[in-house]
Amino acid sequence: MVTSSFLLPRVESLSSSGIQSIPREYIRPQEELTSISNIFEEEKKVEGPQVPTIDLEGIESEDRVVREKCREELVKAAKEWGVMHLVNHGIPDDLIDRVKKAGKAFFDLPIEEKEKYANDQASGNVQGYGSKLANNASGQLEWEDYFFHLIFPEDKRDSSVWPKTPSDYTEVTSEYSRLLRSLATKVLSVLSLGLGLEEGRLEKEVGGLEELLLQMKINYYPKCPQPELALGVEAHTDVSALTFILHNMVPGLQLFHEGKWITAKCVPNSIIMHIGDTVVGSFLRATEGENHPQTTGRSCD
Repeated sequence: MVTSSFLLPRVESLSSSGIQSIPREYIRPQEELTSISNIFEEEKKVEGPQVPTIDLEGIESEDRVVREKCREELVKAAKEWGVMHLVNHGIPDDLIDRVKKAGKAFFDLPIEEKEKYANDQASGNVQGYGSKLANNASGQLEWEDYFFHLIFPEDKRDSSVWPKTPSDYTEVTSEYSRLLRSLATKVLSVLSLGLGLEEGRLEKEVGGLEELLLQMKINYYPKCPQPELALGVEAHTDVSALTFILHNMVPGLQLFHEGKWITAKCVPNSIIMHIGDTVVGSFLRATEGENHPQTTGRSCD
C-alpha cells in the first residue's frame, strides 16, 4: 500500500462537488482552446484523413501473399501515421471486456478506498492511484484521475499496489498482459522486417525479451462542467516503444496529423496502437534519418 503527499482535490471530487466553473488550473491556454471543438461532431465526419484500421488476421498466415499484404499495411500505417486501429489482434473480446470492467469497478470505489492505493509523485513513487501534477510550463492540470502500475513481467511487479477490489483484477490483468506482450513481439517483428532489418532487431533495441516492460494506465475522466475549457490528457508524445489503448467506444482521442487535429473514430473490437518515441528513435537509427512521424496525441474526453 502506498501513501500520498497529494494536496489538491481529486478531479472526481471536484466533479461531484457540484461546481459550475472549473478551477483556473484546469483551463487550457487561449491558443489551445481555439483548436478544441465538439468531439462528438468531429467523430462523425467522413471526409478528410482518417486513422487507418489494420486487420491483423493475416499477420502469421501460411499464405505468403496474405501475410505480406497484412505486414505491408501495418508498416505503411506506422510510417505515415504512427498510430492505427488494430482489429483481429488475437486478444479475446471477452477478456478485454473483463479488463475494462475491472478498471471501472476500481474507480467505482469510494475515493477514500482508492486513496489506499495512492501514489507519491513527489518522492518518485509513480505507481498507484493519482492525479496529474502541474509539471508543465503553463502550470495547467488535466481533467483526469488515473491508476498506473507495471503489469509485466511478473517478477518485476509490486503486488502491494495492485487493487484487491474487484477480486478478479489481478487474474484478468495478468492474462491480458501476457497476451499483450505476445502482440507487442509480433508488431515489433513486422516493423523490423519492414525496415529491412533482422526480425528481432527493434525488440532488442527497446529492451528485448527480458527488459521490455508493460505498464498499464487506467484513465478516469469525471464529468466536467465546462468541457470546452479542459482536456483529459494534454497534447503529448509517448516516450514508450508502443502504446496500446483500450477504448470504450466514446470519442475523445485526437492525433496531430499534417498540421491539424484528427479525431480517431470509434472502431468496434479494436485496440488503438501508437508508435512511441523509443521505436521512432530506432526507426531513425535504422534508416539513417529518414522522416518518420512522431505522433502527438491528446484526449478531449
